[in-house]
Amino acid sequence: MDKVMSNKSMIALYVIPSLLLVVALIYMPIVMTGYYGLMKWDGVGKMSFIGLHNYMELLRDELFWSSAKHSFLLAIFSALSLLVYLLVALVLSANLRGANLFRKVYLIPMLLSSVAIAQLWLKIFHPTNGMLNHILTSLGVQHTPEWLSNPSIVLYAIFIPILWQYAGFYILIYYAALKNVPTSLIESARIDGASPWRIALSIRIPLIAEVMKVTVVLAVVGSLKYFDLIYVMTGGGPNGASEVMASYMYRKAFKGYDFGYASAIGFFLLIICLVVTWLIRKATASKDNIQYS
Repeated sequence: MDKVMSNKSMIALYVIPSLLLVVALIYMPIVMTGYYGLMKWDGVGKMSFIGLHNYMELLRDELFWSSAKHSFLLAIFSALSLLVYLLVALVLSANLRGANLFRKVYLIPMLLSSVAIAQLWLKIFHPTNGMLNHILTSLGVQHTPEWLSNPSIVLYAIFIPILWQYAGFYILIYYAALKNVPTSLIESARIDGASPWRIALSIRIPLIAEVMKVTVVLAVVGSLKYFDLIYVMTGGGPNGASEVMASYMYRKAFKGYDFGYASAIGFFLLIICLVVTWLIRKATASKDNIQYS
């Protein structure tokens, strides 16, 4: 192995195929997306160069900024929901009664496709036959809401299945991280009389801080580019009330046949995700990392 690692030709032989795949599948599509954003193109006919017109038009597009607002709201809710997932993981890691059963149950959403989850929640949110409104009616609510057709609540209603869909993923990450916390530290704290909450706040959570930073980036960036479940459940409606950046990009490309403008949206969305990731990393950087960065 030392002989291979000292041979630059062998290193190149192993690295170049992977590097070519990364360039072809990641960096080239990014460059082409930015290039198409400079064109007027319907996706089929001849492209015509229009410079930065699509990007300038994007900055004046009220529908885009409305969809961006919805995406950022989803990102905020996703980041806040991580606190709930962390609390659940803390409870599960305490080996309470019934924890083994719940560890199997919370993984169910991870096993379902987004389309299946969307169909399930469409039935739950149904205004007349849905389980949710049936429960509200049995509790005495006279006028049950139309969850997916009321513009004032549809966005928040659709956040529920999205957060439910990824709950098992983040709980599993937190649970695995908490299980790696040295038991000797926890036992020492218990001997000193520390309560379970004090142990969680002073030992467990600080020791998984790096994992929490990663989950914040995953949750926020994933929310900014979220598409599939929203498209299946509402298609961005009614009247754009649940439109997000990714669904707006899809609508412009495959319904408005304006691939140049849709490419500009996609490239701008990439920039937003990169900036948000950088801001999160800066905001959560430790003092040591700031000193040596």
